[in-house]
Amino acid sequence: MSHEQRFLNNRVCLNVLGNSLENAKDIFEAAQGHVLVGLLSKTYPSVDVAVEDMNRYMKEIDGAVSVGLGAGDPKQWKMVADIAKEVQPQHVNQVCTATGYTRGLLGQNDTYVNSLLSPTGKVGYVNMATGEFSSQVEQTLVPIDTAIVMLKEMGANSVKFYPMNGLSTRDEFVAVCEACARHDFMVERAGSLDLENFEEILQIALDAGVPKVIPHVYSSVIDPVSKDTRIEDVKTLYEIMKRLV
Repeated sequence: MSHEQRFLNNRVCLNVLGNSLENAKDIFEAAQGHVLVGLLSKTYPSVDVAVEDMNRYMKEIDGAVSVGLGAGDPKQWKMVADIAKEVQPQHVNQVCTATGYTRGLLGQNDTYVNSLLSPTGKVGYVNMATGEFSSQVEQTLVPIDTAIVMLKEMGANSVKFYPMNGLSTRDEFVAVCEACARHDFMVERAGSLDLENFEEILQIALDAGVPKVIPHVYSSVIDPVSKDTRIEDVKTLYEIMKRLV
């Protein structure tokens, strides 16, 4: 599948974590390829080990790898960028301040790179200070439209709105989605998505007219014993996607 075909009906692509190569292959099959399998940089001891392992996934699941930070950890920004440069995955998660650096290292515009923006508590404004050091100082209050234009200039493809904490920041998310629709920009929703709120959150983005949506559903669909993403849950999420788009 090409990057564009990864999206179901050109609108939605699921993002869930893969605990092993077999788990990733099962996820890929359950979502009929309309999925990106997250592999977290934080779980690897070095860039070289991560690159070797992720390349195995790339071959087995048609390149549908999403290089992740690991709970949005800004300290992982450099490792993510270095891994992405070597692996050339279909998707990369990155903190806002490292977006341009990562796009430059990739050396191409095909890989989707998101840019992590955080809620501020004020509707229509986002926090762009999500980097390793900027996250330790006072947050920014940037109008979402301004932020998206800046992200475009840095080579990002989408806003990753995190942590959203379920539906507790619903109004802020609506404003982000409406702005993404205005600027023909993708949105990625992360933080406490589960089987209960997935449909409503996805519907918000679709109703706003966001061109493409990548919902991240992580811990809520992971088996606490095996640490695998539950395949039955992936199938449930995929059925919801099919119903909505």
